[in-house]
Amino acid sequence: MANPDETAPWPTALRLKSAEKLLEIDFDDGTSFSLPAELLRVESPSAEVRGHGPGQKQLVAGRRHVGIMNVEAVGNYAVRIVFDDLHDTGLYSWSYLHELGRNRERIWNDYLRALEAAGLSRDP
Repeated sequence: MANPDETAPWPTALRLKSAEKLLEIDFDDGTSFSLPAELLRVESPSAEVRGHGPGQKQLVAGRRHVGIMNVEAVGNYAVRIVFDDLHDTGLYSWSYLHELGRNRERIWNDYLRALEAAGLSRDP
């Protein structure tokens, strides 16, 4: 894969680990991330989750057991992830996947706090 933006990290490998419910991705800056399906699903860049403007993000609960059925290339800039709850509308750019990996702990902890504050659960 050729990197059209030489300043942004570019993927060198992408592995779907279905049984473990993980997407692993390596970048040319030397970073590697293992991203759980649940994190990817609740942080989907889709309009359904993100909304259409600032402050419209939806809190997605009940996805503890979500898995990934398929990962499809979208041009040379992103992937579409098909989850087993049939959500498939988010396009995960390489930069977004890198951001999720870099900030995984903070994003996950923010999500858990938001669930608790809303009285919601990771369980279906």
